[in-house]
Amino acid sequence: MTDSYVYAAARTPFGRFSGALAGTRPDDLAARAVNGVLAKVPALDPGEIDDVVWGNANGAGEDNRNVGRMAVLLAGLPTSVPATTVNRLCGSSLDAAIIASRAVESGDADIVLTGGVESMTRAPWVLPKPNRAFPAGDVTAVSTTLGWRLVNERMPEAWTVSLGEANEQLADRFAIPRRRQDEFAARSHQLADAAWTAGFYDDLVVPVAVDDKGATLTRDEGVRPGSTPDKLAVLKPVFRTDGVITAGNASPLSDGASAVLLGSRAAAARIGADPLARVAGRGVFALDPQMFGFAPVEAANRALKSAGVTWSDVGAVELNEAFAVQALACADAWDIDPGIVNTKGGAIALGHPLGASGGRLLGTLAHRLTESGGRWGVAAICIGVGQALAVVLENVTGTSR
Repeated sequence: MTDSYVYAAARTPFGRFSGALAGTRPDDLAARAVNGVLAKVPALDPGEIDDVVWGNANGAGEDNRNVGRMAVLLAGLPTSVPATTVNRLCGSSLDAAIIASRAVESGDADIVLTGGVESMTRAPWVLPKPNRAFPAGDVTAVSTTLGWRLVNERMPEAWTVSLGEANEQLADRFAIPRRRQDEFAARSHQLADAAWTAGFYDDLVVPVAVDDKGATLTRDEGVRPGSTPDKLAVLKPVFRTDGVITAGNASPLSDGASAVLLGSRAAAARIGADPLARVAGRGVFALDPQMFGFAPVEAANRALKSAGVTWSDVGAVELNEAFAVQALACADAWDIDPGIVNTKGGAIALGHPLGASGGRLLGTLAHRLTESGGRWGVAAICIGVGQALAVVLENVTGTSR
């Protein structure tokens, strides 16, 4: 067995629902992320890539089933470069990186390109296929943008509540008040804006052309630097009339793509770059579907155990902020310094294009470790229907501890 390493990461800006990227197909977004990460390793011959593993949560529309292969072709890579698409909903691109790291470690591959994409704006509406031609009754079109759809009637109702209601239940269970959630959400926006202003994302985000007149999107659209807890406090609850979850303390619907290049240490010469971080541990966990927001707790604990380190060793955490309440519940359970969590902003501000978020977390984590000199970091993400994934990275660029 050998080790697997993160060599480079890139992503598109994340666009708002029906925003600047609304006219951009998901396969084109994916291709832009592919070209963006390969531009960081210009010495690498794309024909040397052994495989592409891509994440996508929808697949029902322009994703065209295997959007990973579509991205390879649209990005202009040799047709000899294979690609597959994996779907673990919100965790799809982190799952892609996990699959790639195992392939490298087992010796099945030396260089694997991973990533993910989602256009939640362009997700199609679907009609259930009738059992016979020309049914007499009405048929309802169902949005494929987010959440359960065409639910099997044998599923218990407790499992199939909306994602928002599931997190209202989480707030009840752990007594996490509205004010604390709004404070966390405002922090996400403020830190994201500070990171952009300081230039942290300049090396991670590649612009996307949005029309034929030369207009480009260069920055995440959802960041609101003026957010404060008091401003967020005036928003009405979305899922319960007396609830705590609002549009301000939950991640928005988004469009975007991310990419991460992984390889063995021996592949460094062909890649033409030194690695940023070693994939030191991985974890996966599942529980009752409605409790999905809490699943990262055990997934990260398992990843740390496999890496042979503990939370006291960790200096950076990238936790996807599907909802402020679930991020707070997880951080509380880990009993960690909240100051190490999402210091460059999180999904509440940056956006959460489902299939792309895991790649964003991993790329951001690798760059945070490089910037800080910290040795160990954790990327974790909750996944609808009761799952979670986590990855531990070890900084190999020079560490402070």
